[in-house]
Amino acid sequence: MSLIHRWSVPVIAALLSGLCLLLVLYPQAAWDAGIRGLAIWWDVLFPSLFPFFVISELLLGFGIVHFIGTLLDPLMQPVFRIPGSGGFVAAMGYASGYPIGAKLTAKLYQEQLLTREEGERLVAFTTSSDPIFLIGAVSVGFFHNPQAALVLASAHYGGGLLVGLLMRFHGTKRPSRLPKSRPSAEPQSTEQRRSRLRRALSAMHHARIQDGRRLGELLQQSISSSLQLIMVVGGLVVFFSVMLEVTTRAGLMGGLYAGVGHLLGMAGIPMQLTEAMIGGLFEVTLGARGAGSAGEGIPLEYKLAAAAFILSWGGLSVHAQVASILNDTPLRYLPFMIARLVHGMLASILVLCLYHPLMGSSMSVLAPFKDTGADAQPGLFAYVSLQIQWLLLLLGLLLLLAGAASGWKRIKLYFSGWK
Repeated sequence: MSLIHRWSVPVIAALLSGLCLLLVLYPQAAWDAGIRGLAIWWDVLFPSLFPFFVISELLLGFGIVHFIGTLLDPLMQPVFRIPGSGGFVAAMGYASGYPIGAKLTAKLYQEQLLTREEGERLVAFTTSSDPIFLIGAVSVGFFHNPQAALVLASAHYGGGLLVGLLMRFHGTKRPSRLPKSRPSAEPQSTEQRRSRLRRALSAMHHARIQDGRRLGELLQQSISSSLQLIMVVGGLVVFFSVMLEVTTRAGLMGGLYAGVGHLLGMAGIPMQLTEAMIGGLFEVTLGARGAGSAGEGIPLEYKLAAAAFILSWGGLSVHAQVASILNDTPLRYLPFMIARLVHGMLASILVLCLYHPLMGSSMSVLAPFKDTGADAQPGLFAYVSLQIQWLLLLLGLLLLLAGAASGWKRIKLYFSGWK
């Protein structure tokens, strides 16, 4: 037994004991937070996610994944280094929201349509907020500004695609094994390319025959598994809502608040958004609501940038959901967590780049602050236009990440020669 594993059990036990003590000390706060988390799950998550859970199971059973995968393979392989079936996962993930992408990725791995590294690439950029939540709940409900949906959607989904391009550098150049259900890539003749639609239909037909379940049985099992997953999602939302509330009441979050506030101040972002960022660190709905209801003196673009980071990071509640789904597969959680952090940074920068072009304003938010409060501080290039500064920062970040990925691959290749 390793030293880390030996000490992890008593540390976790101590943390759980401390949380139980906080529940006893602050019963009313825990109750109120639990009711709020349950309301979020019942009013927002259950009606928006459960139908997509069931539909995705049905589409898998009917072989739609194999049909779309055959059609999209020429696009997904060279761009994202994942098989064509990943196109179905990406479409469902962006349309349905988290954790649909992780659920479908795990399903494809279990059906041997993905290798481990392909699965890690796929789940890293297909975990996103669904448009219904982003537009209806966040833009209209929390910000009371439907126009904000265009900026948030462009930054959030555009940042996800950029993460997918970056994740193509993740893993070895050639997979360690080829899934049994996916034939090896071979040069195709002109006739084969012309008959791609026919081969896609044939792949769907064979997948349906291989599944073998009747419609009634397939529907029953789809509803059963989807109910089990949505209950896990609801439990995690309530748990993190309660834990965040009692730890805040106990004053244990002071250091985290101070650290996040200091980072926001260094970036020239109003420190009044600290509470929203902390809430979003744990649960995305709490953080997005906090960003929308932050002080009126804060420029809207900064509120949207905070909301974009929160939506892209997903909150530890979503991370726990994804980790519980990936637990049944060899897919690792660490690449997913790093991708979420990068996605959050890219989405925030994209908001600041796209806000004025999309919202139709030419005023630079990098001018010296006037009504943002004493906590706000001007950035390093306070008189440079917003678009130029943040676009350069975005390009620099992408180059840095690409260089780091390339360097890490070279280091691993170098040390592999010593074995």
